[in-house]
Amino acid sequence: MRIPGWLMIVSLLVVIALTGGLALLAFNVARQVAIDAGNAGIQFTGFDQTLRTLPTPTPFPTAARAVVQAATPAPDEPTVMPTVGPTATLDPAADYTWDDPRRFTVLLMGIDQRKAVEDDGPFRTDTMMVISVDPVRKTAGVLSVPRDLWVKIPGYNQGRINTANSLGDSSAYPGGGPALAAETVRQNLGIQIDKYIRINFDVFTAVVNTLAPDGVEICVPEEIDDPNYPDAGYGFIHVHFDAGCQVLDAEKLLQYARTRHTNASDFDRARRQQQVLQAMRDKVLSVGGITNFIGQAPKLWQELSGSFVTNLTLDEIISLGTLMQEIPREKIQFGVIDNLYVDLATTNTGDQVLIPRTGAIRFLIQQVFNPQDDLSLSDLKSRADAEKATITVFNNTDVAGLAGQTRDWLAGRGVDITSVGNTQEPDNTDTTIRVYTGKIWTGKYLAALMGLPADRVQPGADGLTTSDIAIVVGPDMQPKLSQ
Repeated sequence: MRIPGWLMIVSLLVVIALTGGLALLAFNVARQVAIDAGNAGIQFTGFDQTLRTLPTPTPFPTAARAVVQAATPAPDEPTVMPTVGPTATLDPAADYTWDDPRRFTVLLMGIDQRKAVEDDGPFRTDTMMVISVDPVRKTAGVLSVPRDLWVKIPGYNQGRINTANSLGDSSAYPGGGPALAAETVRQNLGIQIDKYIRINFDVFTAVVNTLAPDGVEICVPEEIDDPNYPDAGYGFIHVHFDAGCQVLDAEKLLQYARTRHTNASDFDRARRQQQVLQAMRDKVLSVGGITNFIGQAPKLWQELSGSFVTNLTLDEIISLGTLMQEIPREKIQFGVIDNLYVDLATTNTGDQVLIPRTGAIRFLIQQVFNPQDDLSLSDLKSRADAEKATITVFNNTDVAGLAGQTRDWLAGRGVDITSVGNTQEPDNTDTTIRVYTGKIWTGKYLAALMGLPADRVQPGADGLTTSDIAIVVGPDMQPKLSQ
């Protein structure tokens, strides 16, 4: 079955509108709804490109609570990234197979544009996500970027990353705000952006009411009480969520995805947005959700037209749909630039911002976009040996001598340990491997050797050691020592 082009655009907007980061789901929906070439295969040869070839990001200061200067114009030459409006036609005879083997990266932005206020902008980005797809390995990664990340904005001095879009729109930057935001991500995070999508949040309720008129089930991990949630204008309303699984309608789902009123603020919000992504994926791909969507899509198209900006063509959207159908859910990685990857600082005006720890962020990008979890233990060892990392073992328990026992256990498996010690205040948490100098493969190899899950490999940011790697041993290591 082939459907009009406008329906494809709406299906893309359906999920992007949820949090600014749901395009992955849209590609799957596009495949389900629009493409009937179920027997078409995707074949590539001779490609082995990974994100390790990305440019090294510009270093940033790492001192917490530093005083930094607000953004002011600087005479940098901007990089052009043209904005192309979406097309609304399909060629029934076209082959929409994705045939480019290169990694493909999309910047997704949600702007804080409020329907109750007559305001043409420019707008800051309320949400920013980077989605990277590897067509050869059939993997994808979703990275959430906090809006308070303090970065160098091309053509300006340093400022919050969420201001790049508004600065680009207000200063006649070639390609406008989305192009400047994309270039800001490239220069600071080392991620080449191929395409972008920018959307406001006003389309959310119309789309979710169509796809999920009975609501979407969300399991809320902790109570949320936010008396200062922004309303449709420039005021505030009180929103509340009890802990536990519950069905949320469109308005409540948007509030859940956007509230910042938890201990970790933006970091928790990014995780909730990714939770909404997964919940909507299940809902939209159900038979009822798709049926409801197709039946009311013409009405939705009228409501949503003009609510987004993208330089993706319709053909690219459909072709990405064919590609995303080939990527299993377990091959989609999620990551958030949270407190493990930033330092807290204060601007000269007293505002708090987040200073990137570039080494740690490179580690996260590697984990999300190029995890290579399918490598054998021998492959990991070869990569770890090439890094020649220094390793220290710390006892983080009340069990005397556990660090030394762990060193001996590892030495028996060919791992060289530089030194052993004890943490200052043992808290008896499970074993972690902390990577301080970007030698990721050593961390991954140690985790595989010790039978630890991938999420136990973390960026080191505590100054515990000057070694490249710290193995912080918990009580879960004791049973392994007898093996």
